[in-house]
Amino acid sequence: MVRNVALVLGGGGAAGNAWLIGIIAGLAEAGVDLTEAADLVIGTSAGANAAVQVRSGIPPGELLAAVLSPLPVQPAGQSRQPPFPSMDSVFERMRSISASATSAADLQRAMGAFGLESDAKFGPEVAKQRRALVAARLPRHEWPEGPMLVVAVDALTGELAAFDRDSGVDLVDAATASTALPGAGPTHSINGVRYISVGVRSADNADLASGYANVIVLSPFSGRSGPLPEGQFEGLRRPPGADLASEVEALRQQGSRVVVITPDVDSRAAMGTNQMDLATRIPAARAGFAQGKQEAARITFL
Repeated sequence: MVRNVALVLGGGGAAGNAWLIGIIAGLAEAGVDLTEAADLVIGTSAGANAAVQVRSGIPPGELLAAVLSPLPVQPAGQSRQPPFPSMDSVFERMRSISASATSAADLQRAMGAFGLESDAKFGPEVAKQRRALVAARLPRHEWPEGPMLVVAVDALTGELAAFDRDSGVDLVDAATASTALPGAGPTHSINGVRYISVGVRSADNADLASGYANVIVLSPFSGRSGPLPEGQFEGLRRPPGADLASEVEALRQQGSRVVVITPDVDSRAAMGTNQMDLATRIPAARAGFAQGKQEAARITFL
């Protein structure tokens, strides 16, 4: 294999994004700077936002400091984010869809149909607000020079879409599409095609790192034993092959060395049970930073 290091950043809402940045900063503090070492960065859902942060050229410590800073106070009458429906009902519907899916392709098409069906509840203003929210959270709005994939799912066909600097797609649009959770907000339109979060395909999409000699997977919601806490959509039943363990095994069968980092006990406690809650960002980032410093010893090939 010629290509060396692929960094995979999994999905996980506000808590997961903050934990990812904490891990990246903690690893760098211990001498493993993945912002410099990664030849490819792959971002799924909230991990797409983290990928943009990692590729921004901003030092890991500064990325962490930004997460640890209190969110700016919004002017009176303005909301920090567009209104969401009850997440309990969204998760319940998604679990029902996943329980009846007969294959990965079937699951992705059904999730896409749910997203398109839900569009009727959201007007153009909500779609505009969501894009503006994603844009505000990205440190850069231009594709980086370093290779980066931001992935989403075509809501109509259920097929994977991988965006990069050569795709002709605006980076903000790619990140917005990757985070468009079905039912929780509108699908995101790019050149007339509607997309939903690629988290319905896989929480991590580590299989896209195929061909890299070394793969580092930072996965906010994989690797836990037993059922996930109530309220986490990553608790969906996934068809065989769509889980992280299967993706990692396939990479290893191809000859890749794979290191997987998932939240430790302290990080899980800090991330709580509602990954969408902005209040989890600071504790999740701090816990991730502490964990990252401990995990550096596992990455021996850099």
